[in-house]
Amino acid sequence: MSSPVEAPVPQLGSPESFPTLTDKQLERATAGSPARTLSPDEVLFEPGQSPPGIFIVLEGQLGIFRIQDGVPTLLRTLEAGKFTGEVGILSGRPVVVRIAAITPARVATIPRERLMTLVQNDAELSEVFMRAFVLRRAELVNGGFGDVVLVGSDHCAGTLRIRDFLTRNDYPFMEIDLDKERDVEKLLDQFHVALADVPVLLCRGRTILRNPSNDEIADCLGFNALIEVAQPRDVVVVGAGPSGLGAAVYAASEGLDVLVIETTAPGGQAGSSSMIENYLGFPSGISGHELARAAYAQAQKFEAKLMVARRATRLDCGRRPYVLELDHGEKIEARTLIIASGAEYRKLSVRDAARFEGAGVYYSATPMERKLCEGEELIIVGGGNSAGQAAVYLADKARHVHVLVRGSGLADSMSRYLIRRIEDHPRITLRTRTEIIAVEGDRHLEKVSWKDAETGESTTVPIRHVFVMAGAVPNTKWLEGCLALDESGFIKTGGDLSQEDLVLARWPLGRSPHLLETCLPGVFAVGDVRSGNLKRVASAVGEGSIAVALTHRVLREWGQGLDAFGLEKGAAS
Repeated sequence: MSSPVEAPVPQLGSPESFPTLTDKQLERATAGSPARTLSPDEVLFEPGQSPPGIFIVLEGQLGIFRIQDGVPTLLRTLEAGKFTGEVGILSGRPVVVRIAAITPARVATIPRERLMTLVQNDAELSEVFMRAFVLRRAELVNGGFGDVVLVGSDHCAGTLRIRDFLTRNDYPFMEIDLDKERDVEKLLDQFHVALADVPVLLCRGRTILRNPSNDEIADCLGFNALIEVAQPRDVVVVGAGPSGLGAAVYAASEGLDVLVIETTAPGGQAGSSSMIENYLGFPSGISGHELARAAYAQAQKFEAKLMVARRATRLDCGRRPYVLELDHGEKIEARTLIIASGAEYRKLSVRDAARFEGAGVYYSATPMERKLCEGEELIIVGGGNSAGQAAVYLADKARHVHVLVRGSGLADSMSRYLIRRIEDHPRITLRTRTEIIAVEGDRHLEKVSWKDAETGESTTVPIRHVFVMAGAVPNTKWLEGCLALDESGFIKTGGDLSQEDLVLARWPLGRSPHLLETCLPGVFAVGDVRSGNLKRVASAVGEGSIAVALTHRVLREWGQGLDAFGLEKGAAS
């Protein structure tokens, strides 16, 4: 092993993220765990490995090292009473740092199974461990202390997509911006890639991925490596937005075997929200990313499994258990299914708009996008709460923000507190009955034309950034032929299902569908994908918890066998 290069001052951690266990806490945490003696420089695990659990220092010192170009740099020293691990340990994901002894040391090994028991059953230790794990992951992300390097450009849509995927999945990475490098060719030669390959992801210092898809990144980083897909599940949740994560937390905490399938990252559409100020318990507001991070950690605490960068492509609804087919060919059996696949903002319907997606046309407003348009003029299309939150958030750094809505105002679709802020903000202009009619540019958006429907006047402005947050299209194409949908494609549930819907679906039970239950027994729809949903984070979380309460009833029916569904388990209907 190369000799550690010690930084003059540790670069990682705070007293809150690296607490020292008290004697009583140490006694409970290490009960029954054998001690292990380590020699100086002895490595416990390397980046890319899945550790067996966490280690608590009994004597001596351990070091947390970042490995870059094969050279270790000390980020943090752990003395007696301190412990290793961050939030990834809860799901068994590979680590991003090296842990090794600095001096002769003794450590206690806490296997992952034992750790999960502690965080679920020991309230005091749970608070200590969970808080430390979540804070450490945030510090790794904020410091870029990972085993991944992104080589790209702010003017490249692929770079923005990869950056967004890693950021929203809380994966630490370092970035090299080619726009700021003096000798680009020399840098690319160093990594054995060409300019045409950009963006490039250097994965764990071993694998070079050229403009990789999100699923290629997830596979390289081992996001889904330990998830068993052949195992039938009590509950499969499709979508990890607030409703899906809410369902996962409640179901897993009640002892159900839960698997969540997510296309991009925990949080869904709400995860890209700059600031949510009307969610109960957060008087000063919370960003969608922070809320998603906390909810995902909570789901992991109760051992819910999350598959990332996987898309549901079809539901085999002609048999029980139901079979969910994914884009990589996996088939997952589900005794009950909670559909939380959400909705996407409608695309900007003007010529060439798709060409500028990620290069001037965006569908979320996170710190990443705000940095791109700092000091510039920009447009937000939409009149809902997400558009209002984005307008206020971006206006703090932008030169000016134009909010374009087709209607006559905002009162019907936006919370009053946001309307007041938009009206009072000197750098926000509301343009009613106005829509974009053209976009222009070369590699990046350069000009936008809009039209005032009242006056008929068209205006062209040199604007490089447009945020589209208007309308919603439900993610329900994969459910074709299985569920009753309304005229807009949202899933009908409970009392919204007509007798005709139930007859067409051959509803097999003597009872009517439960609240949030679809025309298939044991299949529920929650959040933005459901017909008649309320576009609020709180209601989405509530629907997730209600659906779980109802899955218990369905699972009891399932346990009764033939009479519950009118057919034998596993038989075609």
